[in-house]
Amino acid sequence: MAGLRHSKGVTLIEMLVVLGIIVVLAGIVVTVTLRVGTQSNENVVNSAFTVLGSALREYHEFMGQFPPQAEQKPVNAVAHVELLYRELYTVPASRQVLEKLDPKLVTNKDGLADVPELRDPWGTVLDYIYTPDDSFPELISAGRDKQFGTADDINSKGKR
Repeated sequence: MAGLRHSKGVTLIEMLVVLGIIVVLAGIVVTVTLRVGTQSNENVVNSAFTVLGSALREYHEFMGQFPPQAEQKPVNAVAHVELLYRELYTVPASRQVLEKLDPKLVTNKDGLADVPELRDPWGTVLDYIYTPDDSFPELISAGRDKQFGTADDINSKGKR
């Protein structure tokens, strides 16, 4: 019996198994956290679309039309949303609704010095699209990738 020894230490394989379990659990936590953050930002965008939709209805009721848009190119989204904000701000009822927007979404980084832009939680300016043939204007967030025209865009009309 002198040859039998009971080891009280941990083998390398046991350590690797425990390390593997920790890595898998950490990966799950990171994935869930990122998804929750993305969903939270999407909810902020949809909330902003709801507020802006109300402001647009107030504007339409007062002016008899929606704010104009000269062109629909996403490259000019800053100009589109500045014009939208300026137009909505001219109508008292719309202005009151605009004040309900999350202040973090109303910034003035680009464009006209006296007219703020409306941005999504990822820091990209929202785009405003309206043609007289439309029954209601469309608002678009470029989404997490910050590029318009990709699969993660968020649209006020429920399309992606």
